[in-house]
Amino acid sequence: MKNQSRRSFLKAAVRGGAGLVILPNLLSRSLFAADMPGRRIHVAQIGCGREGRVDMSGVMAHPLARIVAVCDLDSKRLAAGKKLAEDFYKKQGESAVDVKTFHDYHEVLARPDIDAVIVTVPDHSHALVAIAAAIAGKHIYVQKPVTYSIAEAIGLRQAVQAKKIILQSGSQQRSEHPWINFRAASEAVRNGRIGKLQTVKIGIGLDRPSGKAPAPMPVPGNLDYERWLGPAPEQPYMEGRVHPQDSLSGRPGWITTEDFGLGMITNWGAHHIDIAQWAMGQELGGPLTIDAHAGFMTNDVWTVHSTYHVEMLYPNNVEVILDNKFETGLLFEGSEGSVFCTRGAERVTASDPNLPAADAKQPLRASDKKILSPLAASATRWPKSSNHYLNWLESIRDHRQPIAPIQQSARSLEACAAAWIGMKLKRKLTWDPAMESFVGDDEANALRERKPRSAAYDFRVVMKNAGLA
Repeated sequence: MKNQSRRSFLKAAVRGGAGLVILPNLLSRSLFAADMPGRRIHVAQIGCGREGRVDMSGVMAHPLARIVAVCDLDSKRLAAGKKLAEDFYKKQGESAVDVKTFHDYHEVLARPDIDAVIVTVPDHSHALVAIAAAIAGKHIYVQKPVTYSIAEAIGLRQAVQAKKIILQSGSQQRSEHPWINFRAASEAVRNGRIGKLQTVKIGIGLDRPSGKAPAPMPVPGNLDYERWLGPAPEQPYMEGRVHPQDSLSGRPGWITTEDFGLGMITNWGAHHIDIAQWAMGQELGGPLTIDAHAGFMTNDVWTVHSTYHVEMLYPNNVEVILDNKFETGLLFEGSEGSVFCTRGAERVTASDPNLPAADAKQPLRASDKKILSPLAASATRWPKSSNHYLNWLESIRDHRQPIAPIQQSARSLEACAAAWIGMKLKRKLTWDPAMESFVGDDEANALRERKPRSAAYDFRVVMKNAGLA
């Protein structure tokens, strides 16, 4: 990027609709080259909570991988993660299964017998763990949003490219299973089926306050809260801001606590903005201006935004609008028609009022059925990806980029985080996608990252020690 001018970058971004961006094959031939036929990829799960269990189960389902270790700062969840993996393999007919357990992810990364890691820790620790994993030469599957901040996304991209490893972000809407609707709609838009794209209207659900006042609590003996806080500001423990102690499937409170996650704008925003940028040919670009407004929770254990209205202007004069009143999903409006896509009956949150009953509306629908008719052989098509986890594993095996690489998922995070910064500053911002910074705005640029609680949790220190800063 340093050798590319802002003008040439934007010209390339504007031309994105002409075809897929071709990314370099960054993975050098590795230990898999000699013995991959018949050899399983040894994977460790880092973070064994609600989504961690989903990710681990998704990877275990494919014989190409073997879960050999689990890691968590909560000993209850660690034991549950070990049991989940061991029970799976025993059901496959294995009599002796031993999945190793680790408290400290650094110990996982130090093991030469582990090839790849699944990073499903809270958002505020994504970058720290994933950057360390990249430096250790481990391939990575990391939940979306790939990082908490814009600076972290840039750092993670740099580490992945420098170490030539494969990173797949958890933007599973890019894969055919289980939600092919997003591929069908975005391919139709990319190929001009609705004419000139004019507007993208996005609903990402709505978080509501918990109704509980913040109150410090004793730290459970099974949780290493000091390490769990990681780079976040020092603060007393509250179960409502971490994760449930009596449930593995309950929604964790860190998602709705701004020190640990930025709320719906990066939670489901990372999913839907990713698809919007894919459809409009801006997967390596971004917005030019952001005008964002939101109401934030106060006097509550949760602290993220609730209501929101965001307007972003992209190249080619495409307007992207997010509003809490919109139906969850993406509505692409063009000069010759429109197409809408969503997941279907799945609600963003239990309280989300914006999703109709499963049989009320089709999750993939267009103003004219011709918009969704089969594309010509010469059309721009997304790379095949029948399953998001399998795509990651096959990408490791075949030394190629996955369907949701860091170069593109970093850009999705940047757009969402830029919208959050607009919400906080309550004014219109100008974004430079080539420089990945705000134009002439020191206050906004300062919010692209935050000062970590200590050097021990500073991703820049980790990168500097590895010669990457």
